[in-house]
Amino acid sequence: MNDPDILSLYRERREDAIRCTEQKYGRLLLSLARNILGGEEDAAECVSDTLLAAWNAIPPANPQSLCAYLCAITRNLARKRLSYLTAEKRDRSLTDPLGELSEAIEAPAVGLLSEKELARLISDFLRTRPVTERQIFLRRYFFQDGIGAIAAMMGYSESKVKSTLFRTRTRLRRYLQEEGIDL
Repeated sequence: MNDPDILSLYRERREDAIRCTEQKYGRLLLSLARNILGGEEDAAECVSDTLLAAWNAIPPANPQSLCAYLCAITRNLARKRLSYLTAEKRDRSLTDPLGELSEAIEAPAVGLLSEKELARLISDFLRTRPVTERQIFLRRYFFQDGIGAIAAMMGYSESKVKSTLFRTRTRLRRYLQEEGIDL
Protein backbone atom coordinates (compact mmCIF):
# COMPACT_ATOMS: atom_id res chain seq x y z
CA MET A 1 0.00 0.00 0.00
CA ASN A 2 1.40 3.43 -0.86
CA ASP A 3 1.69 6.41 1.48
CA PRO A 4 -1.30 8.44 0.18
CA ASP A 5 -3.54 5.39 0.72
CA ILE A 6 -2.21 4.88 4.23
CA LEU A 7 -2.70 8.57 5.02
CA SER A 8 -6.28 8.40 3.80
CA LEU A 9 -6.85 5.46 6.19
CA TYR A 10 -5.61 7.67 9.02
CA ARG A 11 -7.90 10.51 7.95
CA GLU A 12 -10.84 8.09 7.83
CA ARG A 13 -9.79 6.90 11.34
CA ARG A 14 -9.58 3.28 10.19
CA GLU A 15 -7.45 1.03 12.37
CA ASP A 16 -6.04 -0.58 9.22
CA ALA A 17 -3.82 2.50 9.01
CA ILE A 18 -1.74 1.28 11.95
CA ARG A 19 -1.44 -2.25 10.57
CA CYS A 20 -0.43 -0.98 7.10
CA THR A 21 2.05 1.47 8.62
CA GLU A 22 3.62 -1.27 10.70
CA GLN A 23 3.83 -3.62 7.71
CA LYS A 24 5.48 -1.01 5.51
CA TYR A 25 7.72 0.82 7.99
CA GLY A 26 7.91 -1.38 11.09
CA ARG A 27 11.36 -2.85 10.38
CA LEU A 28 12.84 0.55 9.51
CA LEU A 29 11.44 2.16 12.66
CA LEU A 30 12.57 -0.76 14.83
CA SER A 31 16.08 -0.52 13.38
CA LEU A 32 16.20 3.22 14.02
CA ALA A 33 14.99 2.85 17.61
CA ARG A 34 17.37 -0.07 18.23
CA ASN A 35 20.32 1.98 16.96
CA ILE A 36 19.53 4.70 19.46
CA LEU A 37 18.45 2.61 22.44
CA GLY A 38 20.54 -0.49 21.96
CA GLY A 39 17.86 -2.87 23.24
CA GLU A 40 15.15 -4.81 21.44
CA GLU A 41 12.44 -4.40 24.08
CA ASP A 42 12.81 -0.63 24.40
CA ALA A 43 12.99 -0.31 20.62
CA ALA A 44 9.77 -2.28 20.13
CA GLU A 45 8.03 -0.13 22.73
CA CYS A 46 9.27 2.97 20.96
CA VAL A 47 7.81 1.74 17.64
CA SER A 48 4.47 1.11 19.34
CA ASP A 49 4.57 4.62 20.78
CA THR A 50 5.36 5.96 17.30
CA LEU A 51 2.32 4.26 15.80
CA LEU A 52 0.13 5.66 18.58
CA ALA A 53 1.60 9.15 18.08
CA ALA A 54 0.93 8.95 14.33
CA TRP A 55 -2.65 7.82 15.01
CA ASN A 56 -3.18 10.77 17.37
CA ALA A 57 -1.53 13.31 15.06
CA ILE A 58 -3.01 12.40 11.66
CA PRO A 59 -5.26 14.30 11.11
CA PRO A 60 -4.76 17.26 11.48
CA ALA A 61 -1.13 16.62 10.52
CA ASN A 62 -0.72 15.85 6.82
CA PRO A 63 2.91 14.83 6.30
CA GLN A 64 4.41 15.12 2.83
CA SER A 65 6.58 12.08 3.49
CA LEU A 66 5.07 9.49 5.80
CA CYS A 67 8.42 7.71 6.12
CA ALA A 68 10.29 10.86 7.20
CA TYR A 69 7.44 11.81 9.55
CA LEU A 70 7.46 8.40 11.25
CA CYS A 71 11.27 8.34 11.47
CA ALA A 72 11.28 11.77 13.11
CA ILE A 73 8.71 10.64 15.68
CA THR A 74 10.63 7.43 16.37
CA ARG A 75 13.94 9.25 16.66
CA ASN A 76 12.52 11.82 19.09
CA LEU A 77 10.79 9.20 21.22
CA ALA A 78 13.90 7.02 21.30
CA ARG A 79 16.11 9.95 22.30
CA LYS A 80 13.69 10.88 25.10
CA ARG A 81 13.65 7.26 26.25
CA LEU A 82 17.45 7.10 26.12
CA SER A 83 17.69 10.28 28.15
CA TYR A 84 15.36 8.77 30.73
CA LEU A 85 17.24 5.46 30.83
CA THR A 86 20.66 7.07 31.20
CA ALA A 87 19.75 10.06 33.34
CA GLU A 88 22.13 9.15 36.16
CA LYS A 89 24.74 7.16 34.30
CA ARG A 90 25.39 8.86 30.97
CA ASP A 91 26.58 6.11 28.59
CA ARG A 92 28.75 7.89 26.01
CA SER A 93 28.76 4.85 23.70
CA LEU A 94 25.05 5.41 23.03
CA THR A 95 25.18 9.18 22.55
CA ASP A 96 28.53 9.44 20.77
CA PRO A 97 27.20 10.15 17.22
CA LEU A 98 25.40 13.24 18.48
CA GLY A 99 28.50 14.24 20.44
CA GLU A 100 30.57 14.11 17.24
CA LEU A 101 28.10 16.34 15.42
CA SER A 102 27.67 18.80 18.27
CA GLU A 103 31.43 19.36 18.36
CA ALA A 104 31.25 20.56 14.77
CA ILE A 105 28.29 22.91 15.18
CA GLU A 106 28.03 23.72 18.88
CA ALA A 107 28.28 27.45 19.44
CA PRO A 108 26.26 30.18 21.17
CA ALA A 109 24.96 31.42 17.80
CA VAL A 110 23.68 27.94 16.89
CA GLY A 111 21.87 27.81 20.24
CA LEU A 112 19.90 30.90 19.21
CA LEU A 113 18.50 29.13 16.12
CA SER A 114 15.29 27.17 16.33
CA GLU A 115 15.56 23.43 15.72
CA LYS A 116 13.59 23.93 12.53
CA GLU A 117 15.98 26.59 11.23
CA LEU A 118 19.05 24.51 12.08
CA ALA A 119 17.46 21.47 10.40
CA ARG A 120 16.78 23.58 7.29
CA LEU A 121 20.40 24.77 7.16
CA ILE A 122 21.75 21.23 7.56
CA SER A 123 19.32 19.97 4.92
CA ASP A 124 20.35 22.74 2.51
CA PHE A 125 24.00 21.87 3.13
CA LEU A 126 23.44 18.16 2.51
CA ARG A 127 21.75 18.89 -0.82
CA THR A 128 25.08 20.33 -2.01
CA ARG A 129 26.99 17.14 -1.13
CA PRO A 130 27.45 14.00 -3.24
CA VAL A 131 24.94 11.21 -2.66
CA THR A 132 27.34 8.84 -0.88
CA GLU A 133 28.50 11.59 1.48
CA ARG A 134 24.86 12.43 2.27
CA GLN A 135 24.04 8.77 2.88
CA ILE A 136 26.97 8.30 5.26
CA PHE A 137 26.07 11.50 7.15
CA LEU A 138 22.40 10.53 7.51
CA ARG A 139 23.19 6.93 8.47
CA ARG A 140 25.46 8.17 11.26
CA TYR A 141 23.63 11.21 12.61
CA PHE A 142 19.97 10.57 11.82
CA PHE A 143 19.73 6.77 11.96
CA GLN A 144 22.69 6.61 14.39
CA ASP A 145 24.27 3.57 12.76
CA GLY A 146 27.71 2.55 13.96
CA ILE A 147 30.82 3.19 11.86
CA GLY A 148 31.25 -0.55 11.19
CA ALA A 149 27.64 -0.95 10.09
CA ILE A 150 27.91 2.02 7.71
CA ALA A 151 31.18 0.70 6.28
CA ALA A 152 29.65 -2.72 5.64
CA MET A 153 26.50 -1.21 4.15
CA MET A 154 28.41 1.13 1.83
CA GLY A 155 31.23 -1.28 0.99
CA TYR A 156 33.90 1.04 2.42
CA SER A 157 36.56 0.64 5.06
CA GLU A 158 35.86 2.05 8.50
CA SER A 159 38.66 4.58 8.04
CA LYS A 160 37.03 5.86 4.84
CA VAL A 161 33.72 6.30 6.65
CA LYS A 162 35.43 8.11 9.55
CA SER A 163 37.34 10.43 7.24
CA THR A 164 34.22 11.14 5.17
CA LEU A 165 32.32 12.05 8.34
CA PHE A 166 35.16 14.25 9.57
CA ARG A 167 35.37 16.10 6.24
CA THR A 168 31.58 16.48 6.08
CA ARG A 169 31.45 17.92 9.60
CA THR A 170 34.25 20.35 8.67
CA ARG A 171 32.38 21.40 5.51
CA LEU A 172 29.16 21.78 7.50
CA ARG A 173 30.92 24.04 9.97
CA ARG A 174 32.30 26.15 7.12
CA TYR A 175 28.85 26.25 5.47
CA LEU A 176 27.21 27.46 8.67
CA GLN A 177 29.86 30.17 9.03
CA GLU A 178 29.20 31.29 5.44
CA GLU A 179 25.49 31.46 6.34
CA GLY A 180 26.32 33.93 9.10
CA ILE A 181 26.31 31.54 12.05
CA ASP A 182 29.08 32.57 14.41
CA LEU A 183 31.04 29.41 15.28
